[in-house]
Amino acid sequence: MAENSIHGSVSSSVLSIFTLFSCLFGHCNSVEQLGGYDTFTISSFNYPETQIRPFDMRYIRVDLPPWFSSMSVALKSSVDLDINNIEKIPRNVLPMICFRDGSLPLPDILSSSLNGILQANIKSSFEGIQVLQNSELCYPVPRNLTMKLTNEQISAGVLYFGFFNGVGPTRTQSKMIVRSPAYSFSANISVEGCTTSLVQGQYCNQTIEMLSCGRSGNSSGNGSVSGFNQSMVTCRNNFHTSCLGDGEMKIYSLEILQIAESLTLSVQNPRLRPLNSTGNSSRIDLMCFARYGATASATLHDYSGNLNQSPLVIHFPKVGLWYFSILALNVSKEIEVAQSNVSKVCYSLELQELECPLGKAGPNCSSERYMLQTVLRKYSAPFEYYYLPDGENVMSDAADFQFEPLLSNYSVGGLDTWTYFLLNVPRGAAGGNLHVRLMSDRRIKYEIYARNGGLPSLINWDYYYVNETNCSNSMFFELYNSSDEKVDFYILYVREGIWNIALRHLNGTGGISNGRTTMSISLERCPKRCSHHGECKSALDASGLTSYSFCTCDRNHGGFDCSIEIVSYQGHVWRSIALIASNIAAVLPSFWALHQRAFAEWVIYTSSGISSALYHACDSGAWCALSFGVLQFMDFWLSFMAVVTTFVYLTTIDEALKRAIHTAAAIITSLMAVTKATSTSNIFLVLAIGALGLLLGWLIEFSTKYRSLSCSTYLCLNRLERWPIREWLWKLVNTVKKRYRLHFMLAGFIGLAMAALSWNLENSETYWIWHSIWHLAIYSCSFFFLCSKVTPINSRNATPTDRNYQLTRRDSFSLGA
Repeated sequence: MAENSIHGSVSSSVLSIFTLFSCLFGHCNSVEQLGGYDTFTISSFNYPETQIRPFDMRYIRVDLPPWFSSMSVALKSSVDLDINNIEKIPRNVLPMICFRDGSLPLPDILSSSLNGILQANIKSSFEGIQVLQNSELCYPVPRNLTMKLTNEQISAGVLYFGFFNGVGPTRTQSKMIVRSPAYSFSANISVEGCTTSLVQGQYCNQTIEMLSCGRSGNSSGNGSVSGFNQSMVTCRNNFHTSCLGDGEMKIYSLEILQIAESLTLSVQNPRLRPLNSTGNSSRIDLMCFARYGATASATLHDYSGNLNQSPLVIHFPKVGLWYFSILALNVSKEIEVAQSNVSKVCYSLELQELECPLGKAGPNCSSERYMLQTVLRKYSAPFEYYYLPDGENVMSDAADFQFEPLLSNYSVGGLDTWTYFLLNVPRGAAGGNLHVRLMSDRRIKYEIYARNGGLPSLINWDYYYVNETNCSNSMFFELYNSSDEKVDFYILYVREGIWNIALRHLNGTGGISNGRTTMSISLERCPKRCSHHGECKSALDASGLTSYSFCTCDRNHGGFDCSIEIVSYQGHVWRSIALIASNIAAVLPSFWALHQRAFAEWVIYTSSGISSALYHACDSGAWCALSFGVLQFMDFWLSFMAVVTTFVYLTTIDEALKRAIHTAAAIITSLMAVTKATSTSNIFLVLAIGALGLLLGWLIEFSTKYRSLSCSTYLCLNRLERWPIREWLWKLVNTVKKRYRLHFMLAGFIGLAMAALSWNLENSETYWIWHSIWHLAIYSCSFFFLCSKVTPINSRNATPTDRNYQLTRRDSFSLGA
């Protein structure tokens, strides 16, 4: 969880996730059939092959009930990464899989910690990764993954898998072109469970003893000045006396159903049972390990203590199922004293749960506690709510409420005053964001603490805010525009369940402030409405059980909330000018086609330049003459047609045949422009179509020219024998020299190579540079190819130039005849 003071070596949830990730590139345990054990299949999901496009994501939700025994995962993907060179792969194209306990992962906000993750993955070591908070870890997507995790390794609850194709601020940025590779994955996830709640473990062979509870009365508490009685619930093991030998362990469970102030675990009347009556004895300690949601051990626990020395006290425990493991430990062995004849230690376990009356919480039940009601927002997306107190001081139709009338107006023993608000995030809403705001006409004197499942305090919390410089350093805590008079933060992708938000009044002994403070708590889809630089969209995870939202940003912004400026305003202007103005190069082939009276070619070049300029003007946000889809189709289609037209122009066939080739090319290129227009393979396909048109034109011309030279097979063979190949090639070269200007032809090929190079170098960051060069290069090479053709003289239309002629003498008498 977040940074808090949970006692024990390491937080159990963090260690659980570490155990999960250590299996990613190997086998955690062999996936075997659990036949012969008292288990059954709780759920089994087979996720078919799913494609993750560039900068896309996909989530999988796995529910782990309290009685689950193990979870098996089999994953296959098309990713084939070199682990040794993985740090050289840019983050924005790196396929990643992320895990988070309780809510959806969000790797876009990972910063420098990603380098440590990758390095840890290479070395198969998890040392130093404890700095990650909220139990989220990310790894490169493996090609194959098979693992099985037990309820001793991971806690019950909800586990989310997230698949990403590139992470970072640019993932949500709208891009003019995307050519990064996609990958696919398929997965099979099954969850096994125990048939009874009295057993646990991978094979359901660990006996769990449930503690029996009963209300033992009320207590006013020590030093209480509030007059509110505290309710005490006492729980004991069913058998009044339990005995453990050295190294033996017994596991107990207890389900906390409502908010409690503390849990106190102690042993009553511990006594040793020797082997004989010599009276020799040694010390055996009863070590207690407590864990929330999963069985506790000496290595995986949330709290620990020696019950022989003092009771184990857990302040503000979470609501849910707790496990307590009692381990008998012979201290004489540890201090190298001769082993005594003590075989067992017997004890009675007692647990006391301290609860406050309804509406009260905190030390000695002296603070106010309010259960906030959920208010549906009008005309909103699913899982968007306001949370308001249900009372006379609050208007039911308001989005916020005044805080001072609800403030606890007293303190105990000079302590600061706390006020608690409880709210429920419903099942399936983990993809939402909890928005908390405080606004005052004076300097705010409150600290805010938030915790899932239990009451927050100075030592137990998930997120906190003291001031602008002292707040949670968590990737899921985002602070916005806060000041002395305003507090505004989001808890991103909030966990499901009961949340407790506590306000600590720093001046508890000075009474309530005379200022007016309003508080607003809401569940929203996208933080800050994507900062007004994007569009908020919603989707469902692969199982369809969780709704989540995400931002798709404009060309200039990125990040999970579109608040990161990737391109400045001046940079955006210059990029737009370059992409639009570079189409002026279309004037060159258009002018030459018009000069040669090639009107069809002139229309295509002119239309291509205009449509490309209009498309990029719309794409950059300047002005859209038509819809974006229409402009994009026209740009790609006319660009393809311009390339084909240039090749066809180089032939000398009749205009009727040219029109036929143009018609066929128009049909093919229009289909290409509609489907996968930005694919690199389309460039080679268009060039192939143009070259085919040129070759077809030459073949038609050749067949027409030599049609009159038809002969018998014998004469043709004799002619081929007398016509050497070298002589034929020489005549072909001479024909090419007569028909084309080679220096223009060379310049055209150089321009074509430059266009191909710029197309290949385009990516989302440098698109505006190389695509502008593409415009200049492709139109320039068309111009040079057009200029390279020598216009032939049509002899049939030529008029006689001989002026020496003589009038014919005619007999005038014959005319009258």
